[in-house]
Amino acid sequence: MIGMRSGRLVVLGLAAGGLAAQGQSQPPLAAIDPGRKAFELRCGRCHGGDGKGGEMGPNIIERLGAFRTDAALTTLIHNGVPESGMPPNPVVAPELTGLLRFLHSITPRMGRGFVRPLHRVSVETVAGTKLDGVVLGEGFDDLQMRTDDGKVHLLRKADGKYREVSSEVDWPEYNGDPRGNRYAAMTQITKENVSRLAPRWQFSYPAASFNSAPPTHLEATPVVVEGLMFVTDVNQVIALDAGSGRPVWRFYRPKTPKLFNDPGVNRGVAVAGNKVFLETDNAHVVALNRLTGELVWESPIADPAQNYFASSAPLTAGDLVVTGVGGGEHGANGQVVAFNQATGKEVWRFHAIPNRGEKGSETWKGKELEHGGGPTWFTGSYDPELDTVYWPTGNPSEEYNGDARPGDNLYTDCILAIDRKSGKLKWYYQFTPHDLWDWDATETSVLVDAPWQGQERKLMLHADRNGFYYVLDRTDGKLLLAKQFLRNVTWASGIGPDGRPIKLPNQEPTEKGTRVCPSQDGATNWYSPTFNPVTGMYYFQTNERCSIYTKRDQPTWVAGKTYLGGTQSSTDNPKPQRILRAIDYQTGADKWEIAQPGEDYSWGGAISTATGLVFFEEETGSFVATDATTGKVLWSFQANTQNWHASPMAYQFDGKEYIAFVSGGTIVAMSLPD
Repeated sequence: MIGMRSGRLVVLGLAAGGLAAQGQSQPPLAAIDPGRKAFELRCGRCHGGDGKGGEMGPNIIERLGAFRTDAALTTLIHNGVPESGMPPNPVVAPELTGLLRFLHSITPRMGRGFVRPLHRVSVETVAGTKLDGVVLGEGFDDLQMRTDDGKVHLLRKADGKYREVSSEVDWPEYNGDPRGNRYAAMTQITKENVSRLAPRWQFSYPAASFNSAPPTHLEATPVVVEGLMFVTDVNQVIALDAGSGRPVWRFYRPKTPKLFNDPGVNRGVAVAGNKVFLETDNAHVVALNRLTGELVWESPIADPAQNYFASSAPLTAGDLVVTGVGGGEHGANGQVVAFNQATGKEVWRFHAIPNRGEKGSETWKGKELEHGGGPTWFTGSYDPELDTVYWPTGNPSEEYNGDARPGDNLYTDCILAIDRKSGKLKWYYQFTPHDLWDWDATETSVLVDAPWQGQERKLMLHADRNGFYYVLDRTDGKLLLAKQFLRNVTWASGIGPDGRPIKLPNQEPTEKGTRVCPSQDGATNWYSPTFNPVTGMYYFQTNERCSIYTKRDQPTWVAGKTYLGGTQSSTDNPKPQRILRAIDYQTGADKWEIAQPGEDYSWGGAISTATGLVFFEEETGSFVATDATTGKVLWSFQANTQNWHASPMAYQFDGKEYIAFVSGGTIVAMSLPD
């Protein structure tokens, strides 16, 4: 063991010296577990004798979770990871047998959903009670433990004892509230003190497996319930102490191998009761125990062999969890699927592309409907009073070539109002009939009860990718207002009294290419808007950008291949620009805007507060607070984020208000100083 530099060997060496000085004997090397001995000899120099990292290599405890079989571990050992500096190691039995056994013993049971407990403790609380359980995480001032009844306790030191803490204001859904509005009613952070806002903690998302790198552009919005924050990447959830960022448990499974439509991202979870709901890359939905991360049930949404995938946060609605699927660019038809939260049993399924002979199929002339598109990949909204789920749909397949699909192509580019109990369609509104430009309607539709022309109405506010802002009566789908919000819109001159766009000529993709505004990424997109009932303004990030659309002949659909019907590319005419806009929700009139420097490539959203603030993620990497009434910038924090990919959220923990966001691969929680 000479020359080995690991925490384990240092402990052994110092402990042995101490024992010898006290006249006690040191156990012979042969008495050490053969598997541990093999690990220390073969691996300890780089990774430490306990696997928690050494001078030359990283902590491998959590990364080993991806290698749960002897065969996978053997391949890793024998082949190494040369690109990361880990050489091959041709160890063979019987040494290999012991080494494998030891590796399994230190591997977190992430497949079952939690990291191995460190040790048991017994602590006394300031309330005079005693808590006994296993430590999940700890620091100088905080302790996370699970008692034998399965409950998680988040503790803080106080006068030599511990006090239990939690969140007072939660954020249980992707948008905070199922109605889709990222509006924080908390009042601690104001225009007067926002300049004092500073990071409270941060958590860097770890690598998924031993031979992978940590993620660099998470797209998830954190969710907080009863003190635990849940943050996601593909096929994994990590639960954090929302007041310190310390990990409590982790659920992980490897990415699905040979998946044609690999989404590469996950946008978050939904929480109801003691369950956390997550969509997986292979178009399944799983329910996890909220306190342990253990798998409760798993149900398929669609067949990944038919080009389906899933990537967004589910939506809870009553006793159901509602999900959707992606894959429209590859001929996969959209479906909205509801499952029983308790059992995972499918309750209903709505097909975004009707079957031949069903209502809506007459809007498809000459095209087989089996591969019409209309993906349902983004999170919808829910009105508990009307008991209605509102779900957005995406573009038709062969998006740049409509020759084989004359007609409106229902129900693509729609908002669907679906009865929660039965799954039956109540009404729909189509924003872009016969879409040729990939303008999904998968932007968050915000449900508000607000004055409209002198009377209270149940409204839906929706800024669409096609460049128009819409207000609908969400009880029946009646269009109340449609107004252009982008400066450059070339495909339509407006929206007619019948709710249909007034299309302009010569805007269809051609073999030579056609310049159309907005761009394929849209006038806005899935990143979050927010409505402030105090100011009466609707805030959202927009993109002043155009694309060149080129049409191509499309071969017959084949599983495992794209189904685009052409190509698109951005153009610098006009120069692309990202603009945060504030508009009057009743008129669509501009109130103020913030044009951001840069090339308009980021995907960050916004949140507003009851104290008159709008927080947003600015194009060049700053997190910014503005006056919600005037648009004056009041504060900014330079996160140096290269291309934002997520939207901010808010919660209150242990009496303190937090604003949290994802910067690259790091979750950052900000608050005012104590």
